[in-house]
Amino acid sequence: MIRGINVGGRKIVPMEQLRGCYGSLEFERVRTYIQSGNVVFDGRGTDNTAMASKIKAGIKKRFGLDVHVIIRTREEMLSIIKNSPFSGLEESKLHVTFLSEKPEDAPWKEIVMVKDKAEKFSVSGREVYLFCPNGYGRSKLSNQFIEKKLGVYATTRNWRTVNALSVLADS
Repeated sequence: MIRGINVGGRKIVPMEQLRGCYGSLEFERVRTYIQSGNVVFDGRGTDNTAMASKIKAGIKKRFGLDVHVIIRTREEMLSIIKNSPFSGLEESKLHVTFLSEKPEDAPWKEIVMVKDKAEKFSVSGREVYLFCPNGYGRSKLSNQFIEKKLGVYATTRNWRTVNALSVLADS
């Protein structure tokens, strides 16, 4: 998942060109989902951190963009879906914030104080599950806020996209 491309008319990258970039980096079976930096590819035998660095450098070289890349394996995506603490809640209000790494000494009490009373969040390893009944756009638990508080890079996807990426990875 690439953070921040094709959002708000900035950092525009056509998906066909993005697929080409991944192909030039010798990844196979490259597929994209919608226009916001969701790429599924076959990168077997390669360390996720090394792949993220390679992709980041490839995007910088090809498009001139500094971006953050967060990778999850097919198995990790399945586990994220299976272990959702918010099963049964309205799926259109569910989101997952993917973290670049597991945060250390996170100020969870500060985060709880900022969230809306109706919102719920749960942390599991490198994921933050969010339930935002008033909409993610109105939540104070944004990528920027989470990155600042946790000291890691983050990118958020809605529940529909998380499931679609899992299905795409399975095909």
